[in-house]
Amino acid sequence: MSTVKYKRDNPAGLSAQREDELRALAKKADGEIDYSDIPASGDERWPDAVRGKFYRPLKTQASVRIDADVMEWLKRPGKGYQTRLNAILREAMNRDLGEK
Repeated sequence: MSTVKYKRDNPAGLSAQREDELRALAKKADGEIDYSDIPASGDERWPDAVRGKFYRPLKTQASVRIDADVMEWLKRPGKGYQTRLNAILREAMNRDLGEK
């Protein structure tokens, strides 16, 4: 058996028939689509599923001024102070967004 490899910047094209099918499907309302050939998929079928398991937010480089004692506190446990700082900021952001 041979291996077929695709590159992200050069995906295989769709046939004209498939493009027509997809356009027709996109025009239909959700209620008009026949889902009878798809098995039910409730939470009980996904007991080990984890939301966002492969989510990796984009990082941006920034230069900020932080009080020396705060920086010392962040670095005290050892490597990973930037990760700890990001986790603290993300928790504060989520708390702030949840309150609104």
